[in-house]
Amino acid sequence: MKIHEYQAKEIFASYGIPVDKSIVCRTVDDAVKAYEMLDSQKVIVKAQVLTGGRGKAGGVKLAKDEMEMRKHTADILGMDIKGFVVDRVLIGQAVNIASEYYVSYIVDRSTKSTIMMLSKEGGMDIEEVARTTPEKIHKFVIDPMIGVPDYLAREAAFKLFDDINLVNQAVPIFQNLYKLFVEKDASLAEINPLVLTAEGKIMAIDAKMTFDDNALYRHPKIAALFEPTEEEKKEKNAKSKGFSYVNLGGEIGCMVNGAGLAMATMDMIKLYGGNPANFLDIGGSSNPTKVIEAMKLLLSDKNVKVVLINIFGGITRCDDVANGLLEAFNQIQTDIPIVIRLTGTNEKEGRALLQGTKFNVAETMGEAGKKAVELAR
Repeated sequence: MKIHEYQAKEIFASYGIPVDKSIVCRTVDDAVKAYEMLDSQKVIVKAQVLTGGRGKAGGVKLAKDEMEMRKHTADILGMDIKGFVVDRVLIGQAVNIASEYYVSYIVDRSTKSTIMMLSKEGGMDIEEVARTTPEKIHKFVIDPMIGVPDYLAREAAFKLFDDINLVNQAVPIFQNLYKLFVEKDASLAEINPLVLTAEGKIMAIDAKMTFDDNALYRHPKIAALFEPTEEEKKEKNAKSKGFSYVNLGGEIGCMVNGAGLAMATMDMIKLYGGNPANFLDIGGSSNPTKVIEAMKLLLSDKNVKVVLINIFGGITRCDDVANGLLEAFNQIQTDIPIVIRLTGTNEKEGRALLQGTKFNVAETMGEAGKKAVELAR
């Protein structure tokens, strides 16, 4: 689960991490009131959307006075950034930036630990730094039994700063950021940029956090901040009906029984030059009602041109699945081609039941994948 920058900054501040003074606003009039409250001639106007790349998209602007602030606010509100419409902005005091840095904590699966990442190359192009000059990014594996003691925080701080006074400022920031990362069950806690001001202060002027969905029950206040996208609403609805569903944006809708088989099905579609529209594991059921709900979910995606149903009959018999599909599609009207592959227990009987119907029946995954990609084209 993601939260907005202004929400992450509130959490940062509650853990003693210095952040710039800012106020979230939903209208130009709110922005004018915020400008007066901040009592600063220069302010920064930042779009608040749950995606990165705001600066490059024109969603972050410096205003030298109130008139310019009004214009930037009006221009940014309603802006579309990577499919997210801006409905609020953050008005913050402008900071005299001397240099920018990057620091974050993430969960790293390869080391099965939290990793602290730091770089002197903070700002909008940190992804480019990671791609072209990875040696400029320093990584520290955090032992969960030890955390981030003084010696480790100091070692990390010296990667960014030579001045001991700046190191002493950075140490508690690194330690407090790790503390909130663990206590809030975060999967990412990022400051980009962490800045050194012309006055010699270190502060976070941006904040990004994501949280482990499975731990949100422990954090009701954070869970209340959830603002699901349309796709996330679909995923939540699918979960309530016993499905595992993730939208992937392709044109071949997938309905599969079993997570491993679903992953293999998506790989196969890519192998033959197609793009899976989704991951959808319906489990081991031949229940027609479940099939109907799954198909409604797939067909609600406007990008889907073909549906590929890939069923392995183990305990669930293929003839039962075939009867369930026939019953389900008596209630579903669609012109979208449907490819079905059945294999396993009673597979011949299952395929026989589907012969002569509108379904495209395949015996192997390769045959089904090729057929689905051809029909999508």
